[in-house]
Amino acid sequence: MKSAYEHIRESVDSGIREKMIEWRASERMVKLEKPTDIGRARILGYKDKKGMVIIRIRIIRGGRRKTRPKKGRRSKRMTNRKVLKMNYRWVAEQRVQKEYTNLEVINSYKIGQDGKHYFFEVILVDPQRPEIRKDKEVNYTVNKTNRGRTFRGITSAGRKSRGLRKKSPEMKVRPSLRARGRLGK
Repeated sequence: MKSAYEHIRESVDSGIREKMIEWRASERMVKLEKPTDIGRARILGYKDKKGMVIIRIRIIRGGRRKTRPKKGRRSKRMTNRKVLKMNYRWVAEQRVQKEYTNLEVINSYKIGQDGKHYFFEVILVDPQRPEIRKDKEVNYTVNKTNRGRTFRGITSAGRKSRGLRKKSPEMKVRPSLRARGRLGK
């Protein structure tokens, strides 16, 4: 027997291809009244209250490029490919955070992709609202230590990209890759 959220998820998946045509033509970042996938948003901390905001963002897929060097190089060093060490969900969160500086990112999720773009919905919260300050599940964003979480890689996407989902003796990424050299490992 399926839950209500599973039925909603099926209806979202069936109509997503038609919606992506509209999303491609719209702005890069769009503020939404309701999340597209309400079940996924609720799992990640969304509540329908003042101070919670949903932003849909479109990100171009594919590798990143750096500018070709103008001075002399041997051919091996002339490459202009750049491997991005961040997953696209983390990139989406950071771009939304740059645009909405007074809000704080809680979480995000992928809602679709086509041949050219990824589409994500990012859940943001306004830490200054009294409704948020009273809510025990999201009032951690009020503390100054939790400002700029996306840029420090503390959100779920950032932690995944930094390799902090698993603990093992072979993966020496804790507390961070940069601190690894200082700790003498």
